[in-house]
Amino acid sequence: MVIDDEEHGRVLVKQYLAAYVDFFVAGECANGIEAVKFINMLEPDLIFLDIQMPGASGFEVLQRIDHVPDVIFTTAFDKYAIKAFEMNAIDYLLKPYTKERFDQTMVRLKARPAFLPQLAMSTFSKPHTYPERIMVEHQKRFKNIAVDDIMYLKADGDYTEICTEALTYLSSFGISVIAQKFDPAKFVRIHRSVIVNLSYVKELYRDIGKTFLVLDNGLEFNVGRSYLPAIKSLIV
Repeated sequence: MVIDDEEHGRVLVKQYLAAYVDFFVAGECANGIEAVKFINMLEPDLIFLDIQMPGASGFEVLQRIDHVPDVIFTTAFDKYAIKAFEMNAIDYLLKPYTKERFDQTMVRLKARPAFLPQLAMSTFSKPHTYPERIMVEHQKRFKNIAVDDIMYLKADGDYTEICTEALTYLSSFGISVIAQKFDPAKFVRIHRSVIVNLSYVKELYRDIGKTFLVLDNGLEFNVGRSYLPAIKSLIV
């Protein structure tokens, strides 16, 4: 998908991309609100994403989406480059960029293994290693917590609750962005707004056609229909 509030920016990407016949443009958006909607709907493998847009910035888009594609930023501002790469961007195209510069980005992209969901791979680490501890904000400080102590993640609007047995922390990042930091073999998405640590799952049960997951502390979550295959794959 091509996301840019300026039409000539979208046209340029499509023109340059036309030389790459193995890429298909699934859609385009002119603002951040549309971008969130259509990324989740169309689930593209790759997005070309502007940063300063009406409705929501490119970074806000990445915090709000459920489906997390690979990202190439396209922007006229160089001040966001560090943050872009902190969010695992493939590249940062600074406008106005040339066809040669665009081609360099595509070489970098195609040199990577075949597209895989970003929950299961990292842009820069092969093989992927996941942190054992993370820093989360708490009372105006950042607390060092063990990832294994996290029971579940729950979306709260544009924010994410990071829940341990002892405390609940609120991150300003979206749940899909945070999920990239965790091993998908341990942290499984059961709903568009909930990811659970399998180590804390006590049981599953069905009631009135729905599947419910119960944690060790008795907390229950409804398993979304589209996420049932991931749960069923664990049943032996």
